[in-house]
Amino acid sequence: MSPDGSTVIFRGIPGSVRRRPIERFARALEAEVARGRRFDCLVTTDAELRRLNREYRGKDATTDVLSFPAGSILEHFLGDVAVSAARARAQAREFGHTVEQEIQILMLHGVLHLLGMDHETDRGRMARAEKRWRAALRLPNGLIERVRR
Repeated sequence: MSPDGSTVIFRGIPGSVRRRPIERFARALEAEVARGRRFDCLVTTDAELRRLNREYRGKDATTDVLSFPAGSILEHFLGDVAVSAARARAQAREFGHTVEQEIQILMLHGVLHLLGMDHETDRGRMARAEKRWRAALRLPNGLIERVRR
């Protein structure tokens, strides 16, 4: 956790992924969506996401994004988000946008979870918030919208 704001850590991902736009986006998420509360994001491999999913959620499967809320432990820190760069690349190809945009979509989704939203139980609240923020942040269709097609 950085005292200067939200941090993005890139581990085991190709050099072709442009880091600057992702880091700028994290700052925008912190300022606008998280209302000044920090979070950290790990952009990493499928294998690491699978390990985290197995270790913390008991699910031995790869996934595109995971969120780990800090709870009330730290007042100005929301928690951690982990994103699979490989999943982001595949989904970007499938939906016709850049890998950086897909990582941003996944980060937004993860931050909304850190804020306590849960699309499986909230009767559309998270879906509406994600759609509103995607438009404001000029992002393509988000995760929840894709599933509802």
